[in-house]
Amino acid sequence: MKLDSNRAWKDANRDISRNRDAALALAGVFFLLPQLVLALFFPQPEPTVGMSEQQIVALVQSYYATALPAMVPLAICQTLGTLALLILLRHAARPTVGEALRLGVAGLPAYLGGLILLGLGLGVVGVAIITVLALSGVVTIAAAGVLLVLLLFAVVLLRVSLSGAVVAIEGERNPLRALRRSWRLTGGNAWRLLAFYALFFLAAGVVLMIVNLFIGLPLQMLGSATTAEIGNALVSSVITGVAQMYFVAIIAAVHRQLGGDETGVQKPFE
Repeated sequence: MKLDSNRAWKDANRDISRNRDAALALAGVFFLLPQLVLALFFPQPEPTVGMSEQQIVALVQSYYATALPAMVPLAICQTLGTLALLILLRHAARPTVGEALRLGVAGLPAYLGGLILLGLGLGVVGVAIITVLALSGVVTIAAAGVLLVLLLFAVVLLRVSLSGAVVAIEGERNPLRALRRSWRLTGGNAWRLLAFYALFFLAAGVVLMIVNLFIGLPLQMLGSATTAEIGNALVSSVITGVAQMYFVAIIAAVHRQLGGDETGVQKPFE
C-alpha cells in the first residue's frame, strides 16, 4: 500500500481533536515537562569565538557527562508518553488516560528493548563501515563512509518508525518482531515517509523560530536575562511538546493506513 500523506495528516488532526483534553494532558506531563527540565537545568552550551576543535569537543563531552544522568530517565518518560498517547488515540477498547498509561508501562520493555537492539546493531555496522573505509587513508573515501553510514541510519530509522505503534496498538511484546513488523509495513514507502516527516519537522522548526522571534526578543529587551531565559525555555518547550504530540498522532495515522484492518486491537483490558 502506498502512503497517502495528506490523508495521514487529516487523520492525525482528527484523532487529536477527538481526544484533545486527554492528549494535551499526556503531552504536558510526558513531553513538555521533560523538555522544560532539560532547557532550564541542562541548557546546551554554546561555543565561543576562538575555541579550537579540541575545546569544542571537550565542551560537548563535559555537557553530556553532566546531563546524561537526567537525560536517560527523561527520555524513558517521553517514551512512556509516546506509547500511552498511541494507545489513547488508536486502541480499539477506547481506554481512559489511566488505562493507556498502564498499557504503555506494559509495552515499555519491548519498545525500549527494540530501540537498544537497533542502536547496538546500527552502531556495530556503522563503526565497521567507517573503519574499513578509513583504512584506505584517503580523506574523501573516509568522509564518504560517514555520509553512507548516516544515510543508512536514516533509512533504517524510517523503516522501523512504526515499531512503537506496533507495540502500543497491536500489543506486540517481542522487540525483534515489532521491528520486523514495522519494516514490513513501511516497505515501499521510505521516500514518502522521509518527505512527510521532513516536511512536518521543517514546519515545526519554522513555527518555533517565528514564535521565538516575536516572544523571545521582547523578553530579552524588556525583562532580565533570567526572565528571558525562563520565558524562552517555556515557549520552546510548549511548541516542542505540541509538535511531539502531533508527530505521535502522525505515527498512529500512518500505522492505521499502512496496516489496514490488521492493526486493529480488539483485546479487552486485562
